[in-house]
Amino acid sequence: MDVRLTSEQQALRYSVAQVVDRLGPGTVRDLDDGERAAKLDAAVDASGWRELRVPLEGRAPLASGVETAVVAEELGRGLADTPFLGPTLAAELRRLAGAPPAGTNETVAFTGSLAAAAVVGPGAPPGTIAPDARGATAALVLVPHGSGHALASVPLGPTRPGTDLTRPGAVVEPGPAVPVELPDSRPLADDDLSTWTALGLSLDCADLVGVMRGAVDLAVGYACARRQFDRPIGSFQAVQHLLADAFVLMEGSRSVALHAAWSVDALEPGDALAAAAVAKAYCARAARTVCETAIQVHGGIGNTWECLAHVFLRRALLSTDVLGGVGTSLDRVVAHHGIGGDRGLR
Repeated sequence: MDVRLTSEQQALRYSVAQVVDRLGPGTVRDLDDGERAAKLDAAVDASGWRELRVPLEGRAPLASGVETAVVAEELGRGLADTPFLGPTLAAELRRLAGAPPAGTNETVAFTGSLAAAAVVGPGAPPGTIAPDARGATAALVLVPHGSGHALASVPLGPTRPGTDLTRPGAVVEPGPAVPVELPDSRPLADDDLSTWTALGLSLDCADLVGVMRGAVDLAVGYACARRQFDRPIGSFQAVQHLLADAFVLMEGSRSVALHAAWSVDALEPGDALAAAAVAKAYCARAARTVCETAIQVHGGIGNTWECLAHVFLRRALLSTDVLGGVGTSLDRVVAHHGIGGDRGLR
């Protein structure tokens, strides 16, 4: 693969960055600014970024996994409190099933552990969660259908605050929420779900890379501005080492996340899923370390509500849980390659 972004991909990154820098939250207090959030939602709606995985002719998506990941990374960097992961994964499910695009705001429901898409049917665990549900009226779920799964929709209730302050979720209760199978759609086979999971993991990784970029930028800015003993604390070697290690983790995560995004469209479904699982395991571990380093560099103020550092950590925790964290990801690598497991991979 060529790791260099094309001129179009660079322009896309610049466009997303401009929107996020202008309309994204700059402080914790901004998260309660409904007018700002509405403007951000409107800008993302007008851009069409949530429709990057809708099909053009046949089943080919409008944009590749790399372009979709570029958007996810910039949104994560700016803590954009607007839905992207949920609507994008919903569009991908519809594309793989051959269903028409949604006419309303839509997201995807996951299992209670967030490790996989929710399967509604006999023997399925009760309760499903849509983790990125702001503005959505329905969520897609899977229904057992022969040897595969059919795609169905369930209504969503109001969003509820959770770990991530930028992406509230909604809970789908099994009682009144009767799944309605989508018309004109075909059952999803294992390869379809592997492709979908690979895309979801690659977007999680891109979001984690963006979160790390934002957390490092925040910490570096504070280290340059905060003075102690008449010197910026960033001039102290101990602080420099912390920030240098965080930067190295971020850059390593960017490389493996970019490969995961490329693999979605370039490799066979099983290989793409394995590549994305490797990336998720690496990025999830790195993101927690980087975000905690940002809090540490801030010192005492880093543990306060007013400091934006904890919002980065909260977002990283949700992206880590969606479609499985480190353990689940390594299990997927073991299942695909038949290595590791009890011999030390985990």
